[in-house]
Formats: sequence, C-alpha cells, structure tokens
Amino acid sequence: MTQLESLTKLVEQLQRLPGIGAKSAQRLAFHFLKNPRDEVERLCEALHEVKDRVTYCSVCTNITDVDPCHYCTHPSRNQRLICVVEEPLNVTVVEKSREFNGAYHVLMGALSPLQGIGPDDLKIKELLARVASGEVEEVILATNPNVEGEATAIYLAKLLKPLGVRVTRIAMGVPVGSDLEYADEVTMHKAMAGRRDV
Repeated sequence: MTQLESLTKLVEQLQRLPGIGAKSAQRLAFHFLKNPRDEVERLCEALHEVKDRVTYCSVCTNITDVDPCHYCTHPSRNQRLICVVEEPLNVTVVEKSREFNGAYHVLMGALSPLQGIGPDDLKIKELLARVASGEVEEVILATNPNVEGEATAIYLAKLLKPLGVRVTRIAMGVPVGSDLEYADEVTMHKAMAGRRDV
C-alpha cells in the first residue's frame, strides 16, 4: 500500500463518523499527518481503551465502566423515578439541568418503521420488567420531540399505564432565548398545551 492509498483509506474511515463529510475527513487526515506520532498514538490508545473498558449498564443500558452504573447504584438517587431517554448522550443532557435525581432507562433508539426499527429493537422489555417490579412510582418519557420520539412516547405510555405507574412526558415548546417569530406551529402548539400557572 502506497502512502497515498493509506491516506485515502484514512479519509474513507473518518467519513464513516457521524457528522463528518468528505472535506472534514480530509482536514482531519491532514491534521493527523501534521501532528507528532506520539499524539496520534495517544488518540489510538484512547480509542482502544474506550472500546475495552466502556460497556452498557445491565439495569438501565446507559454507558458505564462499572456495572451496574453510578446512576443505578448511588444511594442518593431516587430509584422510584425513572427518566426514559433514547440514547446515552441524552442522559448527559438531563444531568446538566441538575433538576433530576432519579434513575434512567436508555432505549437505545426510537421507533421508526421507515428505518425498520420496531419495539423488539429497543430496550422496552427491560423497562417494562423494571416497572413491573412494583418499586417504580413514576416514569418520565423524555424522548426527542420529533415524529419518532413522539411515536415512541405514545407507545410506551400505552404499555406503562396498565402497570399502575404514573407516566409523564417532558414539557416542550419555545426554547429559552429564542423569538416567537421563529417558532413553527407544532412548537407553538406544544408550548401552549404545556403552559402552567405563574
């Protein structure tokens, strides 16, 4: 393999990363070429380490390096309250708010018939088993405010309500710091429907 072929291979592999197009992949590849070898080796080592050490929690399916994870075992967290999210990255977003002190359940996606993702492809059975234990009082559905997320929330609510647990959905609407003129009808509808007393 010539040097040019190896560079082409690197660009092709970088393009497989989410959000990285041809130009970005090319810039990254030339960045790696320009950097000292030890910096590139540290990046490779970090990639190997994350693949070797990071796994999924056997309780909530969030990413973790200990099983069960911190959120499932920490004594100060309210295990009777479960926030359901689509992806592990969503847990980080909820945690940044510092408003939630319960447990999580990561579905590992959302229902999307067009992409061939059905209920059996998500961690729904595991969620139902956790709720069926009788120790959960409320499930907060924090799926994304898009078609797939809404469909997933409606589907989960139908499954969870017969189990005698309170099922709530996160409020949605106009984001803080934006102007009403930029809100579409659906966003404005959600904002009006989710209004509360002041």
